[in-house]
Amino acid sequence: MTTTAIRHDWNVTEVEALLALPFNDLMFKAQSVHREHFDPNAVQISTLLSIKTGSCPEDCKYCPQSAHYNTGLEKEKLLEIEKVIKAAKEAKENGSSRFCMGAAWRNPNDRDMPLVLDMVKQVKSMGMETCMTLGMLTEEQADTLAEAGLDYYNHNLDTSEQHYENIITTRTYSDRLNTLANVRKSGMKVCSGGILGLGETVTDRAAMLAQLANMDVHPESVPINMLVKVEGTPLDHEDDVDPIEFVRTIAVARILMPASHVRLSAGREDMTDEMQALCFLAGANSIFYGCKLLTTANPSENEDMQLFKRLGIHPEHKQETKPEEQQNAALADALEHEKHKHIFYDAAR
Repeated sequence: MTTTAIRHDWNVTEVEALLALPFNDLMFKAQSVHREHFDPNAVQISTLLSIKTGSCPEDCKYCPQSAHYNTGLEKEKLLEIEKVIKAAKEAKENGSSRFCMGAAWRNPNDRDMPLVLDMVKQVKSMGMETCMTLGMLTEEQADTLAEAGLDYYNHNLDTSEQHYENIITTRTYSDRLNTLANVRKSGMKVCSGGILGLGETVTDRAAMLAQLANMDVHPESVPINMLVKVEGTPLDHEDDVDPIEFVRTIAVARILMPASHVRLSAGREDMTDEMQALCFLAGANSIFYGCKLLTTANPSENEDMQLFKRLGIHPEHKQETKPEEQQNAALADALEHEKHKHIFYDAAR
């Protein structure tokens, strides 16, 4: 039985107060909330594959894939479907329940959409959850991806609205919110979080978390990233994030969004085992698994499994469904969406 109320009316001052709690009190509160909604020793495992790398027209100051910066990254074409399916099969064999595909685009174009949709359908047919991050989406594109069976769409807020223009100028904060609204209206699940280490203040972190927690429906997946500094990007000399402050952010994300998976995401390669253990204690219950996240390093599968064994953690298992059950579930989701579609709003307004 859960006793924690799920709220959508957090203000920044309240979130800052949580971030400032004595560490032991914050951890106790976060762990208590976590145990009401999840198996405290289960961690959802995802694998991320770059299906199109480099030459992105956006100027995100943290990203080595931006065409605006010289990071030595080679531009790559959209991967052939066979390579994607091979990678998905390997991910499933290694314990991943969700396969995420990312393309360095401002937004997907009509020419590439058929291949993207085929990737979704084929990975979905393997019994895995599917996720994509392709940049901004129109309402029509979101609907098309949902119809193909895409489960999750990732589009991070990155930081607060106030700090956003210091990090990205080629799209607006409203553009990001509009894409998230289109994803939600399509019936897909939302994956959205942020990055720590962008030169933001504690207030910026609180504002970002409040923005996510005040959505009419919380993101089902909330990745909390630690900046991976890449030489050639404008943020490659930013100060390191204090490990305790990072853990605090994980804990507050858990408290604000009790039923969401909070993902310990980019930056794990630079985290000690002890820091990761504190993140799991704070309520992180999802990770990216594998040696590479798009273009940056990530701990190997063996290292993760060794850490899981030491901590008594096990992968969260997704119950596979048969095709007929998938169709029935999709029909039920569609009926539920139609029943409740009045709750959705245009977040760009």
